[in-house]
Amino acid sequence: MADLAAEAEELDGYFSDASLDPEPRYPNLKESFDTAIVVLNLPKVPEAKRGKLEKVVTKIISRLGNLAANEDTGFTGFSMPFNAEKASTEGFCIVEYETPEEAKNAISVLNGYKFDKNHSLIVSPYVRAQKLENLAEKEFVEPEQAPFEEKPNAMSWMEDSSQRDEYVIRQGKETIVSWFDGKVDPIVDYDGSREKEAGVNWCEYYCHWSPKGSYLATLVPAKGVILWSGSTYEKVGRFVASDVKTVLFSPQENYILTNNMRYDDEQAIKVYEIQTGKLLRTFALYPDNIEREEEVPPPPFQWSHDDSYLARMGKDLVSIYSTPSMRLLDKKSLLAEGIHEFQWSPKSNVLALWSPERNNAPAHVDLIEIPSRKKLRQKNLFNVSNCSMVWQNDGDYLAVKVTRHTKSKKTLYNNIELFRLNEAGIPVEMLDMKDAVMSLTWEPRGSRFAMIHAENPSSTKVDVSFYDMMKKSETMKKVGKKGALQKQTTLVPELNKIETLTGKQCNCLFWSPAGSTILMAGLGDSASGTLEFYDVDTKSLTIKEHYRANQVLWDPDGRSVTTCVSQPVEGGHFKFAMDNGYILWSFQGKQLYQQSFETFYQFEWRPRENLLSKPEIAKVRKELKKYEKQFEKADKDRARALYLEETKGKRQERKKIRDILSQLRELRREQRPRHIELLDGYDSDDDTNYVVREISIETILSTKEETV
Repeated sequence: MADLAAEAEELDGYFSDASLDPEPRYPNLKESFDTAIVVLNLPKVPEAKRGKLEKVVTKIISRLGNLAANEDTGFTGFSMPFNAEKASTEGFCIVEYETPEEAKNAISVLNGYKFDKNHSLIVSPYVRAQKLENLAEKEFVEPEQAPFEEKPNAMSWMEDSSQRDEYVIRQGKETIVSWFDGKVDPIVDYDGSREKEAGVNWCEYYCHWSPKGSYLATLVPAKGVILWSGSTYEKVGRFVASDVKTVLFSPQENYILTNNMRYDDEQAIKVYEIQTGKLLRTFALYPDNIEREEEVPPPPFQWSHDDSYLARMGKDLVSIYSTPSMRLLDKKSLLAEGIHEFQWSPKSNVLALWSPERNNAPAHVDLIEIPSRKKLRQKNLFNVSNCSMVWQNDGDYLAVKVTRHTKSKKTLYNNIELFRLNEAGIPVEMLDMKDAVMSLTWEPRGSRFAMIHAENPSSTKVDVSFYDMMKKSETMKKVGKKGALQKQTTLVPELNKIETLTGKQCNCLFWSPAGSTILMAGLGDSASGTLEFYDVDTKSLTIKEHYRANQVLWDPDGRSVTTCVSQPVEGGHFKFAMDNGYILWSFQGKQLYQQSFETFYQFEWRPRENLLSKPEIAKVRKELKKYEKQFEKADKDRARALYLEETKGKRQERKKIRDILSQLRELRREQRPRHIELLDGYDSDDDTNYVVREISIETILSTKEETV
């Protein structure tokens, strides 16, 4: 006590006489843990590797937001528990960000992240961990299995006994799916009658078939995208996408991409998984490194042939996303300085891209294998103004139309670079063209291509040339024991010109999916509407016309082709509304059916998957005569059934008359005895009661006198 008194005496005079009423200011108490997350499935490492692991994890999580570090307490926003008894980490860590938004973003990005070859991260909010901690332990009770619900058969339409094709049209407020086989008029399969009874439209914008024809997607901007399937067109999926304008199916029908084309929407593009309906990822209309300009269309997304990748072009790069995680392949984009265009191969994971001349470096076309990013081939080009790439359907060939300029840049000319992807080293052949090339198309599943060219690009009369990447070579070979010479024909990889058709009035070329036949069409308002059906093998030509046609669509089998005059769904008055409608033609140019509408928006054939390989198709064609009788019998039976249906009413009227005559004969037979009795035994129907006499009468009809 003496010490305290002495200390108080020393401090006397240092204290204020005012009353002491302290009001401490404490920081706001955070009662919510919405900024914290738990990262699971980390590697369990000993003390020696703990620091390295913490450094790697901290580097990853700090990229996604600001960690809630506190200098006073020494907390860094990251904590990884260590088990001293086991002498290793526990395999998880706790992370705290400054804002809840950063925490949510980290969960969406890191969940499923491939940390290494043996560990994929599992991330959840900290509040979920708290709930699990307080969860009472109970005996596990296996939930009851939900009753099996059979899904509609998406391929039922391919089981049609008559092997008919289907198409969908959009006209007025109607969306109608019809059957067509080229022998009878189209038959309606479904017109949305179920939805009409409910007072709703099953489509309010455009509609699209999936690549294999399994689904029909109808666009309802207020609701999103609706998928229909099965023989009765049942609703099998709905994907929320407000103001949707376009959809893009993946080739194997596993995913669907929706786009509302809105510049102000950071989630304008959405990618869904079709089977589960799960939203995998969203994108803005433009990549982050490209300026948004309303006059410049956004770079489109493109699917790889096997649904493994989704890619989009950015500035000096191509962003490739792996499915189903939708994360960047190898966590980085594919660098491609100055890239102007890229395309996937139709049958392999190979990217074709071209870049213009830049910084004294020549323009070049590159073929790059994915996911290895190995450059398979590079072709340098000089004095290039523009390029356009066209793949053959099977990915065997790639044509690059190169527009070059002279040193003065006043004169333009073309040449075609042709890549052979199935040969070692991918050789490239160059085809020089003095004329301007307006269009180039490959024969489906073949080695031939056709192109439109003319001395002046604005010419009304153009030439159409046909080339083949394979050339027939004939050799004499000894066969048999006697060594007799026999001519054998083989195909060698050599470009050769087949023929050139001059003076054509066309601006578009459309090969039949079956090959051989090509339709040369003059489409558009300023064109003549001429349609020329040409068989490259037999050289037969049929000329027809569809005035103001603006679209040509082959059916998937190549049996029929459609020409349309259509107008956009949105927009005002269409000045050619009187011509709206479509015409169905045979592949030989015979008109099969025609229908007109006041407002006609869309025609689309239902795709059909190619189930046969090239050798199997060749075998079927070789043995086609074996099936001719079967086909002829089926045609006769179909014609007979059609005739019976058309004459059904006439035959019913004929039967009625014959029944009446039969009743009258029966009545006469019953009344005959009474009739004879009334005539005192005379039977008027008995021929023996009559005397037959033959009398010949000659009558002169005309006379003619001739003087000799």
